[in-house]
Amino acid sequence: MKNSDIGKALEILREEVKQWKQPIVGTFEKDPYKILIATILSLRTKDLVTEQASLRLFEMADTPEKMIKLDIEEIEKAIYPVGFYKRKAINIIEISKILIDKYNSKVPDDLDELLKFNGVGRKTANLTITLGYNKLGICVDTHVHRITNRWGYVQTKTPEDTEFALREKLPLEHWIEINDILVAFGQNFCKPTSPNCSTCKITQFCQKVGVIKSR
Repeated sequence: MKNSDIGKALEILREEVKQWKQPIVGTFEKDPYKILIATILSLRTKDLVTEQASLRLFEMADTPEKMIKLDIEEIEKAIYPVGFYKRKAINIIEISKILIDKYNSKVPDDLDELLKFNGVGRKTANLTITLGYNKLGICVDTHVHRITNRWGYVQTKTPEDTEFALREKLPLEHWIEINDILVAFGQNFCKPTSPNCSTCKITQFCQKVGVIKSR
């Protein structure tokens, strides 16, 4: 995919993804704390499990002050069976305490500050600042990494490499939206194996790198 085509492709996909359910993290727009915690829960976890766990947890505590009043066992029970739920419960308590002690209970809107927290990687930090604060960032998960490489738009080996490659060439107006669009597109249509190339509305822009079998 040429850089001159990326805007056209995303314009088409922007309409296409409206037919699919939005990931739970996106529903907490403008609440940086919920976005941060829900994204932590989503790591190595299916969307439906993340959604149910997030809603259970936030019914009990939706601020750092409320969260630290919970016992670790209560958090574990609420978020089970998300991946690594015991470790995540510990991180949630730790992050909540640090937010209260060092940040006046406000989630930082700076990428480097967020990366100081245990359990927060680049994906989580970028998603928190883009959805929570509408600040420029590029959140790259497995879908963004896979699809942008499939397009031939980038040639990278890891999601982190993809983030930095996109920062070099992706027009700024698409930085915030690309994750939401490609996550929905990747989960529902442009899947890892046997993607729906025959009915894809942006097939003319896609180089289909690595696609061996398609529908």
